[in-house]
Amino acid sequence: MLSGLLPLTASGTSLSALERRVMALEQELAEARADLAAAQRGAADRPALGLSADLDAEPDRGAGPLTAPLAEPAAGPIAAAPAAVAPPPPADKIRIGPLTIGGAMRVNYVLGAYPGGGDGPSRGGHGGNFELDTFRINADLQVEQLVGALEYRWYDGYNFIHTGWLGWDFVDGSQVQVGVNRVPFGPGPYGVSQSWFFDQHYYLGLADDLQLGVKYSTGFGDLALDLAYYNRSVWDGRGRSRDSARYSYAPVIWTSGLDVDGNVVAAAPNGYQRRHQFNLRAIQSFPDWPVVTALGASVQYGQLQGRRARDGDHWAASLHMTNTWNNWLLATQVTRFAHRIHADNALGTATLLPMGAYDFAWPVAAKGWLPAVSLSYLWETDAIPWLDSVRPYLEYSTILKDEGDFKNSALLIAGAAWARGNWFIYSDLAWSDGNYFVGNRGDDYSNIFSGVGDFGVNGNDRWNYRFNINFGYYF
Repeated sequence: MLSGLLPLTASGTSLSALERRVMALEQELAEARADLAAAQRGAADRPALGLSADLDAEPDRGAGPLTAPLAEPAAGPIAAAPAAVAPPPPADKIRIGPLTIGGAMRVNYVLGAYPGGGDGPSRGGHGGNFELDTFRINADLQVEQLVGALEYRWYDGYNFIHTGWLGWDFVDGSQVQVGVNRVPFGPGPYGVSQSWFFDQHYYLGLADDLQLGVKYSTGFGDLALDLAYYNRSVWDGRGRSRDSARYSYAPVIWTSGLDVDGNVVAAAPNGYQRRHQFNLRAIQSFPDWPVVTALGASVQYGQLQGRRARDGDHWAASLHMTNTWNNWLLATQVTRFAHRIHADNALGTATLLPMGAYDFAWPVAAKGWLPAVSLSYLWETDAIPWLDSVRPYLEYSTILKDEGDFKNSALLIAGAAWARGNWFIYSDLAWSDGNYFVGNRGDDYSNIFSGVGDFGVNGNDRWNYRFNINFGYYF
């Protein structure tokens, strides 16, 4: 991120200035300025995870659920979670002055535990079904040390801003971002995951979380530090839900409540919204070890502003590590999270709160533990002319809830990410006993206690599956 920092003069130029300029030119030629800046900070999220793109270049994470266009919560989401890893940006993007404009179009092939699809092809049988996923437009800005990013996304029936920030690259490799940017939490921008579905951190707003605030990233040798303040979550986009047309999961306002038997009933707008969140992340890299290791810790704390409920607060703390050996990558994380609220709300409990994204909201567990692990291998396929690389992976994560009556929510994924030119394809087979993006056999959204395989009570804890191929073309 040092491009254009210093003019190169014929005389009177210090050796250090020349070195910085050479680095800048090399970055521009290789279109890898973000990776270099990350290396100067000593550690970066994407390199630590074996990825190739910029830590906060806001790449496509894929499409979110095509949630049912019905009033909450008449039906749950009918598609899957967004993709976790994006390909490197192609070299043929449109450039207009200091702006680089690009985008992506994505479609899904889906076959899984989705009964009731009728006699024709559907995601539940008869050969599966193809579904339009998402369309996005993004722009990156660079004028010497002034940088920025903007991204907007359209889905079936809703759309929203994904990213929008301006920043400054300092001479020492540090950077500040102001606007809608990614919260520094976990080992990388997508947590431990390489898969299209992510791990369960994402569904609790603890991975790839975009909020409105200020973030400062710097480093000291092999230690990378991120400090951030966020005034609020990203505002609601355009959709049918009350407050959930958004990319990242967050506490939201919705229009449902519970009766004493757990039946879902209509209610006046109620729920919570994040305010005044502080984040700190530190990652120490050990590049000289036989197994290259990055060991880190992340913490966050913020307020919850209640609507027809008393205000509360929330916090999370995480230990995470990545280990790289040859082309193997092991990423691990364990997180403690808590939303401290009172029972005087429309749900009548302090153990659940509504969280939403992709135009759908549903209650999640207020407190618990969340371990996650991902093992992958990068195979660069030089001998195959039609394929650049493939990365197979195996991932597992689970939400261990404090409430004894709640069932835990696990997610297991086996898959691979395939890259060829501007194409990036995920092939994933996912099983879960508590994720409403993976099958819906046995789900009944009329009752919170007995009906849904979710991130809260998980009343329907039977194992469902979903086979998903996501075809993405990036331009």
